[in-house]
Amino acid sequence: MIEAAAKNWRAGARRHLGVAIRAQVAAFAAVLLSIFAATASFAEEPIPDGPPTGPWGPSIEKRKNTTVVERGKTKGPGVRLVALLTGDGQQIDQGLVWRVFQTGGQAGKSKLLMESHEASPFLKLQPGDYTVNAAFGRANLTRKITVKAADGPPFEAFVLNAGGLRLSALINGKPAPPGSVTYSIFADDRDQFESRSAVITAAKPNLIIRLNSGIYRVVSLYGDANAKIETDVTVEAGKLTETTVTHSGGKATFKLVTRSGGEAMPDTRWTIQTDDGETIKESVGALPTHVLAPGKYEVTASSGGHIFQKTFEIKDGDHVSIEVLMTAARDDRGIQPSSGATTIMPTGQGPN
Repeated sequence: MIEAAAKNWRAGARRHLGVAIRAQVAAFAAVLLSIFAATASFAEEPIPDGPPTGPWGPSIEKRKNTTVVERGKTKGPGVRLVALLTGDGQQIDQGLVWRVFQTGGQAGKSKLLMESHEASPFLKLQPGDYTVNAAFGRANLTRKITVKAADGPPFEAFVLNAGGLRLSALINGKPAPPGSVTYSIFADDRDQFESRSAVITAAKPNLIIRLNSGIYRVVSLYGDANAKIETDVTVEAGKLTETTVTHSGGKATFKLVTRSGGEAMPDTRWTIQTDDGETIKESVGALPTHVLAPGKYEVTASSGGHIFQKTFEIKDGDHVSIEVLMTAARDDRGIQPSSGATTIMPTGQGPN
């Protein structure tokens, strides 16, 4: 009885051992098959969707303006475009606009073939010469490329050498209210008339403006007249330059009245001049308000064929009302003008 039980136990153990061995052999075979399959898939892996790793900076900086791009077979005819912020390979992954032109036709004019807003688009281009513009905000680069029907990495890198500029403004020591300050950016180069070219105008503070690296003139304007500050800033590639300006000035509201505290005359034409006669602002209306730099001024109001003048002064932080009194244009006959105003003869008429 005992011997029969022992035989049954040994037989069951052999069966379980055989099953375990077969399971291990099957698992090992599956591992070998997966390794073989992975090796095959790696061998057929296409060229990745970004620039190859390596020192992009020195090699790209030494490239000529015309670059020959070899066309790869993995994506068909074409080229993949890559934009770099700086020469060290910092890739731009958003905010790009690519435009591809082909030169030809009458008078060698360029024809826009395509436009893409992808960070790194693959463009299907036939062999030939193309002009590509990469724009990143106000920073941009235009280069000529030649696509050839040959094997090779289908990448063309554009090093924009771009940075950012953010301007903040203070008024009376506090951040400028929304809409009170705008600024313009001018390039450092000048034309034949010694004028700078405008890169951007009427920009708002606290926004990042993307620019090519270089020196720029920033003109910050408080209001719409002459309360402005000019300064030069240097934008470095791959960096954000932050500049703060502190404005000074006062607000003046103008009204032409027949008596002190009276109702403003509509459709009045206004001219504001500095103490030395420079015209800084012209406007039309019953109650125009302008921000002026601290100083002395003369305002001229024109209404009904007559003009009236008054001198005044603005100090930093002022918010004043400037009343110009209307009087009959007969001061040459002995009638004195009202206090604080000068009456001038009607336009187009002379004394009787």
